[in-house]
Amino acid sequence: MRKIKTAVRPLWHPLCWPGWISVGWLWLLARMPHRMALGFGALLGPVILALVPRRRRVIERNLERCFPEADPAWRRAAAAENRRESGRMLAAFAWGWFGSHRAVARLPLRVEGLEHIEAARAAGRGVLLVGAHFSHLELAGRLLTQSVPVAGMYREHHDPAFEWAVRRARLRYASAMFRRDELRAALRHVKSGGVLWYAPDQEYRRGERVHAPFFGIPASTITATHQLARLTGAAVVGFEHWREADGAYRIRLHPPLADFPAEDALADTARVNTMIEGFVRAHPEQYLWLHARFKTRPAGEAAFYD
Repeated sequence: MRKIKTAVRPLWHPLCWPGWISVGWLWLLARMPHRMALGFGALLGPVILALVPRRRRVIERNLERCFPEADPAWRRAAAAENRRESGRMLAAFAWGWFGSHRAVARLPLRVEGLEHIEAARAAGRGVLLVGAHFSHLELAGRLLTQSVPVAGMYREHHDPAFEWAVRRARLRYASAMFRRDELRAALRHVKSGGVLWYAPDQEYRRGERVHAPFFGIPASTITATHQLARLTGAAVVGFEHWREADGAYRIRLHPPLADFPAEDALADTARVNTMIEGFVRAHPEQYLWLHARFKTRPAGEAAFYD
């Protein structure tokens, strides 16, 4: 089991001060009006990515390979908008973690598909909410907790101060938070009829992985959805969310995947990737394209990124 890094040094240690500064900056960003925070993020994103050219190239490469049929002008425009969206992501994290309950409750929101969660829980089943890494995923998760109790799985932050502050912030609205090494506790939560939200669409070094198609490209993907559903009997519900041009948020909960899990972990993981791909195709500019999703290649394949 991985050692928890938050115990390495006390929270008042000078090496934690950068984390506290980051927390303070995000707290201030959450005090801005929502539209102003998004606008500030849209200005900041391209500036930050100009200083990190490798990530800018990752965005462009991902769009090039995932949308080969698209007009090059569309891909250039999508990459430019995604750089702005990467900055808006900071505002969404700030509002998700540190926004006041009153301010977050005032955000325009429409939720569809709550009946799928209600039906599963009425049948005595837990629910796995399978989402994806869109720029506003943290805020969307918080918005959903206004309608249904939701727990989350997350990857621990390396900085102890940042980890402490963010976990404390999440527990203001989430019913529970589980690190990725707290699998037994997460399983108990789902088996007891709880709702667990997580996003399996990034490369993870731990856990069983297979190369399942994502936009027609073999992508190293954890089989956690298959495994969790097999161990808990939970319904697997797709958690789609996006932000409209006017700043309103939309959440759509999809019907549970039928006949899931099957015997084949690769087939199940491919189904999950196909579902997530559908979410991304609907709102490509808001996806986290700066993540090197295709870094790990099958044996014998050339490197995906320069």
